[in-house]
Order: sequence, then C-alpha cells, then structure tokens
Amino acid sequence: MTSAVSDAPLAPRVLFSHPDFLVTLKPAGVSFHTEGEVPGYVALVKALTGEPGLHPVHRLDRITSGLVIFARHADAAREFGRMFEDGEVAKCYLALSDHKPAKKQGWVKGAMLKARAGCWRLAREGELRCATQFFSFSAADGLRLFVLRPLTGRTHQLRVALKSLGAPILGDARYGGSPADRGYLHAYALRFTWQDVCYDFVERPAEGALFALTSDQLTGKPWSLPWPEA
Repeated sequence: MTSAVSDAPLAPRVLFSHPDFLVTLKPAGVSFHTEGEVPGYVALVKALTGEPGLHPVHRLDRITSGLVIFARHADAAREFGRMFEDGEVAKCYLALSDHKPAKKQGWVKGAMLKARAGCWRLAREGELRCATQFFSFSAADGLRLFVLRPLTGRTHQLRVALKSLGAPILGDARYGGSPADRGYLHAYALRFTWQDVCYDFVERPAEGALFALTSDQLTGKPWSLPWPEA
C-alpha cells in the first residue's frame, strides 16, 4: 500500500470490467455528482471510460474513497438496485479515529433524523432505520482502526455511527472529527453474486498518511472477522 498526501486527489481507476458492470476506485475529496463547473466522480468515470450510459448503483460521500460499482446498461442497474435493497451486496469500510469508542465492537442501531446544515443524527425512533456492525482495533500513535459493515445504506450512516460511539472519523469536520489530510473513511470491500458467480473485491486505501501506518493490520479479508448474526 502506498500513501499520498497532496492538494489534488488521485484520478478515478477502473479495477474490474465485466460486460454488465465496472468496479471502480473513487479518490477521497471528490464529490460524487457534478457541482457547478466542477465534474463529479460519475462524470469523471464516464469520461475515463468513454461510456456515457454508465449507471452508478450506489454512492460515496465526498470525503470517502473506495470501491464503487457502475452498471453498464439499464437491466444491470435495475438488478443491482434490487440486490442492494435486499441486502445481497456485502460491504465493508475502514475508518480511523483519534478517540476511543464507547465500546470496541458490536452494533450501532437506530433511526437517522435530519439535523441542521445538512447533517444527520441518530435517534431511537424514526422511519429511516439503520444498522452497522463494527470492530475496532488499537493502531499506531493513539489511533483506532475501525472495520465497519453497514447493513443499511443511509446517508452519512457510518459517519454518524462513529460520532455516536464518541469516535468521530479523522478529517470529518462535519461530525466533529479532528483535522487531517483527508477524511479517513474508505469503502474497503464488496462481495456479491452475479449470474451464479461470486465476486469478492478488497482494495486497501491508496491515500492518507495515517492509513499507511495501519498497513500491518489490514491483512486478510474482512469477511473472516466474527461478525455478529444479523
């Protein structure tokens, strides 16, 4: 794994090509959709591939790097949409915090409610239910490394989950994270079955000096952890 500390984010990459879909790598610090005259990640991938008909089937926040699937036609987009809705796509993320969490592993469950200035908060009651499984490990220089497995896909879900544990993500100023060279949240792994073939993608973060300090702990696939029963 390499680290990169720069004012300019890395360019998008295509990691895997299938007739029905692409698996791509989003840099940190890039908005998912175009804002004004600044092209977003979707536009950048379409320009990179020369495929204007690509359909992103999920999304990542600006601060988040990592794996993103694009469907190459409408039928594939509909099927991926169903798979995500039915929980048939397993996802794992990595995050760093410089605070100790309220607990070292377990669940964060509740409802997502809108707060001020585009933020969200976790509540006991509400319609937008969310659930996240997590493990945390001691890392270098007082850092905590989190492996997160969201079982729902709510806006800002993981960022709010770590704030609720008292361990906001480094570089996530919106939710109280300490200043850093990037937002330390990375979409690390995806696993799903497509046309009776199991696909398993794991990609370590390529940006962030502090992620580089945890390279010895990022061994093996996250599916091997003893996740609690859903």
